[in-house]
Amino acid sequence: MKRFLTNRRLGILFFSLFAVMVAGVFVFQHYWMEPGERCEAEGKWYDIESRICAQPISIAEITGRPLPGARAEASAEKNKELVVIETQLTAEKRARDAATAAERVRVEALQQR
Repeated sequence: MKRFLTNRRLGILFFSLFAVMVAGVFVFQHYWMEPGERCEAEGKWYDIESRICAQPISIAEITGRPLPGARAEASAEKNKELVVIETQLTAEKRARDAATAAERVRVEALQQR
């Protein structure tokens, strides 16, 4: 009776499986890892799933916010804008209060007649 898995066949099977796995490692290294290393060496970002090398974009470019170094200057500028707005609102409130007081005086004068 002959056996299907003899020592010779098992040796060939394991050697073949090992050769396929080593070839797979080399293919993975060549097609997925090396492009990523080249991309990162250029200062870009590499997505291994989609194999895309992308240029990173600054958050300041997307949001229009100033860079972190200019944050104090931008804050001072925004504060100046807020002071102008608050001054305008205060002037409008005073004008409204004066108009309300004048209207009350007028209505009281009409009621006393």
